[in-house]
Amino acid sequence: MPTKLSENSENAVELFLKIGLDERVAHNTIANSKVTSNLLAVIHEAGVTDGCNRTIGNLLYTVATKFPTNALVHRPVVAEYIVSSKIKTPAQLEAAFTFFSSIGSENFNCSDFEKACGVGIEVSNEEIERTVGEIFEESKTLILEQRYKTNVGDLFRRVRERQAWADPKIVKQVVDTKLKELLGERTAADDEKPVKKKKEKPSKVEDQVAAVSVAPLQLSEEELNPFSIFPSPEENIKVHTEVFFSDGSILRACNTREILEKHLKVTGGKVFTRFPPEPNGYLHIGHAKAMFVDFGLAKDRGGYCYLRFDDTNPEAEKQEYIDHIKDIVRWMGWEPFKVTYTSDYFQDLYDLAVELIKRGHAYVDHQSADEIKEYREKKMNGPWRDRPVEESLKLFEEMRRGMIEEGKATLRMKQDMQSDNFNMYDLIAYRIKFARHPKAGDKWCIYPSYDFAHCTVDSLENITHSLCTLEFETRRASYYWLLHALDLYMPHVWEYSRLNVTNTVMSKRKLNRLVTEKYVDGWDDPRLMTLAGLRRRGLSPTAINAFVRGIGITRSDNSLIRLDRLEYHVREELNKMAARTMVVLHPLKVVITNLEAGRVIELDAKKWPDAQTNDTSALYKVPFSNVVYIESSDFRMKDSKDYYGLAPGKSVLLRYAYPIRCTDVIFGEDDETVVEIRVEYDSEKKTKPKGVLHWVAEPSPGVDPLRVEVRLFDKLFKSENPAELDDWLGDLNPNSKIVISDAYAVSALREAVLGDRFQFERLGYFSVDKDSTPEKLVFNRTVTLRDTYTKGGK
Repeated sequence: MPTKLSENSENAVELFLKIGLDERVAHNTIANSKVTSNLLAVIHEAGVTDGCNRTIGNLLYTVATKFPTNALVHRPVVAEYIVSSKIKTPAQLEAAFTFFSSIGSENFNCSDFEKACGVGIEVSNEEIERTVGEIFEESKTLILEQRYKTNVGDLFRRVRERQAWADPKIVKQVVDTKLKELLGERTAADDEKPVKKKKEKPSKVEDQVAAVSVAPLQLSEEELNPFSIFPSPEENIKVHTEVFFSDGSILRACNTREILEKHLKVTGGKVFTRFPPEPNGYLHIGHAKAMFVDFGLAKDRGGYCYLRFDDTNPEAEKQEYIDHIKDIVRWMGWEPFKVTYTSDYFQDLYDLAVELIKRGHAYVDHQSADEIKEYREKKMNGPWRDRPVEESLKLFEEMRRGMIEEGKATLRMKQDMQSDNFNMYDLIAYRIKFARHPKAGDKWCIYPSYDFAHCTVDSLENITHSLCTLEFETRRASYYWLLHALDLYMPHVWEYSRLNVTNTVMSKRKLNRLVTEKYVDGWDDPRLMTLAGLRRRGLSPTAINAFVRGIGITRSDNSLIRLDRLEYHVREELNKMAARTMVVLHPLKVVITNLEAGRVIELDAKKWPDAQTNDTSALYKVPFSNVVYIESSDFRMKDSKDYYGLAPGKSVLLRYAYPIRCTDVIFGEDDETVVEIRVEYDSEKKTKPKGVLHWVAEPSPGVDPLRVEVRLFDKLFKSENPAELDDWLGDLNPNSKIVISDAYAVSALREAVLGDRFQFERLGYFSVDKDSTPEKLVFNRTVTLRDTYTKGGK
């Protein structure tokens, strides 16, 4: 049906009112031509020009204002689902946005779409009441303490996490009722506004530096405790006497009293977490979030966190990666309770695999990888699935002894090939690999899979909270299936959104390719989002942790976090910690004709903006002679009103020194290139020019200033999300690294050492690089001075 976008404002308002919009919203919409156009199109696509109820109208309004541009082709489909009441809640609509954002204009599978949006799923009032009751029981102590000041929005969020398709109106009614039942009527004290405490700013720069060195940046978004979302140890150790499902396929922990008593003898009721990296590459900023969650929760609850290496794939793992991970974990400020390896438990895991076979829950299979894939796609049992237990035990022993060729047999768990969850399709538990293990050596030629080892080692180490990112959510069913099949202790599993940052890739496969094919200069290239790269670039663990803390820990699988949000935290810290100094990247010679050649005036320059002239520790000395150098970009032949640099006949102030006025310009052989400027300086500082330039002078006649190399780093990729591109390597930014070999610096920088950080005035923040030598210092630009991030935004 053609869209009537030419309707006048009066008719449009009438149409908006017909679909249930408030009069104020309808009139406000008319003021925005783009939204008006979109909403009129959606109304016609939905076929509701004669009107509809308010619920449908509000959802159609949301489609018009929020539907992703790259998925417009599917908008009529969404409108149809709304009108037919197959999509009837904001949560379902948000799921539709996410679904179509991921496929763009491609064709889509209807059943996949409906599953993603919860079409046909009805959450009963009883289920909502039960879920709300569980959440209130978990948070009872906090609610009683905070009463009606309780963050109700957080309660709603937790309900949505467990019952994504529940009617929000009913949820609100139940939450309000539960609050009143628990707290009674509101009192005058409940309505009092909390008194905000004013923060005292440090009066001196030294105090600011000290404050930052011992604590994260104090920003409002980080003052909340991000770990409050996790259940308390008391809740986590409740006895669950039956296995039950949260959505039909994903189990929740169930432990018998006997299992829990044995667990508590080891933990004493303390929280135990683990940070479990695979040593097959360097850690990136996503791992910084994982560390913050794993180590941070344990620290917050007075518990313990293991650093556990998931070393089950000897072909991809190296001692180099193990050493790096140990180093970077401690650099990030975390101290492991113990350092363990999955390989420490290889004998235990083998024994558990044998027990799984004996219980009839595992079998030796001879299908190839392609055959396994085909059978899984068709949901068919494999030909060896029902082989006798004794036969599987014998073959598994032969696998262990190296009597079967690599690739000719695997041990598979006998799960559920008819499940809606593909992670229950008889996952592989063990495979043969004739490869030397970095830690276990040649003792083993069969190695456990992640799906077999991860949950069992969690159990063996008595982990209370097994925390991972959302892409592992579908594996939760397998996680609990295996522990239940072996009668092992079950930890509480909780998934959170992974950290994705714009203009980079964080897939280990892609990172490895960038490194091995030399698109970058190693794992610690400052352009990478590896933690080694960020450290080399000059970022501190304090700034990285402040960034992670500010993002928060949620189950919302949010979009990319803009890189400038990280840079905001870096600037906030460096602004307080990095001493100011002067460096000229592209030197242009300036000769001061009225200053005697050979005369050097020693001046004071400030390390900190508010430094006092009598505080010698906050000052550094700079020589001022008749030859100085300024940035070549700070001079032009034609002046203008909006230009504050130097031009013929114009004056500028040399920072910390004197005003100078251009009297002559010397050109090169081409009569175009400026090679030297002649100026006169105002020794009495009577002139007051608007422009202020940084500069570097010859320390003595005929001696060049200190030469340094400066590396300017920018975004590694041009696109915000290069990972989604087919030719992602073609998106590399050719200007992501610019090397300036002969910059000039003030003499005070001569004593800088590896890791020292400075603000080069007007240029940005820089850090001393490991490539520095006694003969020549190398500086990496950590971040520019410009800040585009708005606090509170994404």
